[in-house]
Amino acid sequence: MKMKNRYLAAAIATLCGSSVANAANYAIEARSDAMGGVGTVSATYLTAPFFNPALTAVYRRNDDAGMIIPSFGISYNDPDKLVDQIKDLGDLIAASDPGVVDALNNINGDQLDLEIGGVVAFGIPNKFLSATIYGKAYTESFVTPTIAPGPDPDNSYVQAVSVAVTEVGVSLGKYQTFLNQHMAFGVTPKLQRVYTYSYASTFSGYDSGDLRENETAETMFNLDAGALWFYGPFRIGVAAKNLVGRDIKTKEYTFGGTSPATTITSYDYSMRPLYTVGAGIVSDYFTLSVDYDLNEEKKFSAFDDNTQMLRAGIEVDLLRQLQLRGGYMKNMARDTDDTITAGIGISPLNLFELDISARYTNENAMGASINFLATY
Repeated sequence: MKMKNRYLAAAIATLCGSSVANAANYAIEARSDAMGGVGTVSATYLTAPFFNPALTAVYRRNDDAGMIIPSFGISYNDPDKLVDQIKDLGDLIAASDPGVVDALNNINGDQLDLEIGGVVAFGIPNKFLSATIYGKAYTESFVTPTIAPGPDPDNSYVQAVSVAVTEVGVSLGKYQTFLNQHMAFGVTPKLQRVYTYSYASTFSGYDSGDLRENETAETMFNLDAGALWFYGPFRIGVAAKNLVGRDIKTKEYTFGGTSPATTITSYDYSMRPLYTVGAGIVSDYFTLSVDYDLNEEKKFSAFDDNTQMLRAGIEVDLLRQLQLRGGYMKNMARDTDDTITAGIGISPLNLFELDISARYTNENAMGASINFLATY
């Protein structure tokens, strides 16, 4: 029994990330992550698909091609220390400790949020029509217990729900001058495969075979667009992501682990366009940028996960061999702690670039990412 509950705690965390896929516009890219998540004007032609497709057309004269292979990252927010509480509850159940009732009541309504993502990209900048092909996978998952009245822990259960998105697309960008103003415009047509997972387990009835039993999947077309104005190092940009809105539902099913059986209702998830503006200074050895979401993203209707982000980031490039980065993020949609970010980039002899980032909100909410890229 004790080992089963430890497996349950580990499996719940695994389920949150096992989908391979913040599901919304979450993109792991370590340079941006280290700079507070900015990218509307500060991304490169390689990372333009994740922030602003217009940047696909902005590159150095000696850039012929580049690739990211790959980028990967994870972040979590466990304000109630739910995983630890599930482990402790398993110990109490195994020992038939009367404190199990209080332990059940203590975790009722708690939740855990876990986000995982990864990207790959291949870019070919040119003066005719720059293109960057990419693949991206990201997920947003929640875990929450439902506690039944009474002392029997087998009538209570833990539920995990996840929306995972994998997408493949190509960002197309074109540089233009109009009335002596430098501008770039871009679009990203893309195919998205959206998965949902819903799982429930009693504290003593975990079965790994059930993890993907209640899965749904659908394929859809979507579109991003963006524009950029720049004069020397000064830039202003705007980007729109997921212009084709979608409403997504998880599967409704009957959970037979409790007595009587429980109907697990479907969860509603909203994927709507996100509009972001950005401004900054981008030069060879120094970058300062600020991004702001113009609208609030309302994702899971049953969870408090709405976002409207204000982001700021800075980068100092030392001889194009070492990059030092820092940033700040604030969610304007909720009263949550602010997040600070930091990271480095290493470019030995400009043969390749390794980027590492970390983010810290508080002791129960943090994340990290890493990516490897090369340009030719």
